[in-house]
Amino acid sequence: MSKNSKKPWPTKAAMAQVYDMNLWGGESDEFYSGDGSHLSELVDPYINIVRSFLSSFDDSLTVCDLGCGDFNVGKELVQHSKKYIAVDIVPELIERNKQMFKADHLEFRCLNIANDDLPEADCAILRQVLQHLSNAEVKSVVQKLNSYKYVVLTEHIPEGDFDPNTDIISGQGTRLKKKSGLRLLEPPFNFKVKEKQQLLSIVLDDGRGIIETWLYRIF
Repeated sequence: MSKNSKKPWPTKAAMAQVYDMNLWGGESDEFYSGDGSHLSELVDPYINIVRSFLSSFDDSLTVCDLGCGDFNVGKELVQHSKKYIAVDIVPELIERNKQMFKADHLEFRCLNIANDDLPEADCAILRQVLQHLSNAEVKSVVQKLNSYKYVVLTEHIPEGDFDPNTDIISGQGTRLKKKSGLRLLEPPFNFKVKEKQQLLSIVLDDGRGIIETWLYRIF
């Protein structure tokens, strides 16, 4: 399918602006994917639980990291995979990552996960990525996740009861501002899985919600 036949999405420009203007923090001369990718109280438990999952297989999995960001988290998981393909939408970020992180079985690709074909792998990792996308883009991604055997999904959701999957404009914050959060197994996404297991739930201070990580087995 030619690129011209695919529906354009606004996410690339929005994400490029996030990094260019340091909207998620960090110094003006660096790429920084936000505190959620750097605070030890959030990052360390996640790395430990995902590393444990990946290491549980006799034959290591091929992993596709969809929305790898500045790779502060992904770099800790590479050694536990047979092959690690890290994807992000911002070309300059991918070029920076290629220079900073090197391994024989590590590959970086610049892709729009809603618009482009996704790399083949055993396991897809999406860590606080879909929460930034519109429902139309999330639907597009979900349709492609059926090609993976496992999906490790992390989302920032409100604490307590909430109406899930309220639509947003891509790249303009998350559903938290509408007191909503993503639930892929519920309408309008209706993601079909064979098994689900919650790997991690971190309640943030000051009522800022919960960061949940789920493991889905697709087939």
